[in-house]
Amino acid sequence: MSAIGFELIATDWAGQARAGLLHTPHGTVETPIFMPVGTRASVKGLTPEQLRQASASMILGNTYHLALRPGSAIVAEMGGLHRFMGWNGPILTDSGGFQVFSLESLRQLDDDGVEFKSHLDGATLRLTPERATQIQEELGADIVMCFDECPPAGCPADQLERAVARTTTWARRCKEAHSRSDQGLFGIVQGGLDPAQRARSARELVELDFPGYAIGGLSVGESADQMHQMVEVTAPMLPTDKPRYLMGVGRPEDLLEGVARGIDMFDCVMPTRNGRNALAFTSRGKVRLRNSQHERDPAPLDPACLCPTCTQFSRAYLRHLFQVEEMLGPILVSLHNVAFYQRTMREARQAIQEGAFDAYRSRALAEWGQSP
Repeated sequence: MSAIGFELIATDWAGQARAGLLHTPHGTVETPIFMPVGTRASVKGLTPEQLRQASASMILGNTYHLALRPGSAIVAEMGGLHRFMGWNGPILTDSGGFQVFSLESLRQLDDDGVEFKSHLDGATLRLTPERATQIQEELGADIVMCFDECPPAGCPADQLERAVARTTTWARRCKEAHSRSDQGLFGIVQGGLDPAQRARSARELVELDFPGYAIGGLSVGESADQMHQMVEVTAPMLPTDKPRYLMGVGRPEDLLEGVARGIDMFDCVMPTRNGRNALAFTSRGKVRLRNSQHERDPAPLDPACLCPTCTQFSRAYLRHLFQVEEMLGPILVSLHNVAFYQRTMREARQAIQEGAFDAYRSRALAEWGQSP
């Protein structure tokens, strides 16, 4: 019996867009869902209470970074990741496979695993499927990911084929190593921009019967159209009765395009990273708060938003905070951005249940194209 359950509640838009319920040991969340990224056991600048105010229900942590500091053994000693960071909702941890791509200059890859030279102090960290699984068991997240090889976009065909083969072999090793019955282990489909390799990866992983599946290896340098095409090719190959997770994709428009193609779960650093840099996502498009046009603007950041930022503060005040480099500015805009992403997912879910997702998507994309 898996620790993770999924109920499909409704479908719309040619049966691809899905609304569901994802059951985890730390609670049930509604899908489609966007997970704010707490790489190092913290969603940058936001407390757990602020995340709840923004309607976040599930967050993400990272195996590689937490293995370096403070170390998974310390997190386990402190009662696990939930208690350590004061978050009582569901948590998903990435396995470190993305760092195989993003830290290419600091790692050596072989069939057994990956040896990283720490970006912090040069110390060696070796991740194998077994070690990545052990670290995630010590962290204690509700959903943990298989260790995979994430190749760069446009890599040679032989490199892509090797990455898919390793990903399947490593997924099998992760499943054999995984022992916690209160965690769900998800497989990750690779294959770059090659439909045949995507089909091979999906077929081999589905045979291993994981409780959920992710689509990895996207948002790594390809165009938005290429990404959407690969999601459209891959999602139908995955079981309809299990959650589908598109990893690391986070532009609001890409979320809706992903939902339209059958994706249930998303994560990305974009809401908080952009929030720290004075860029807000709103119902009328992006707002760049450093622009002088906001210097005397008494309006809220987004009149359609009920988050604490929008109900209490003006654009003029938010711009002032960034101009004088007050840390409250990044906090307030990050809070709003997370709330905007949660509202987008909530509205998409409602539209699916009402049989009106395509109309909602078209309207939202048109409105976001207007950048005040």
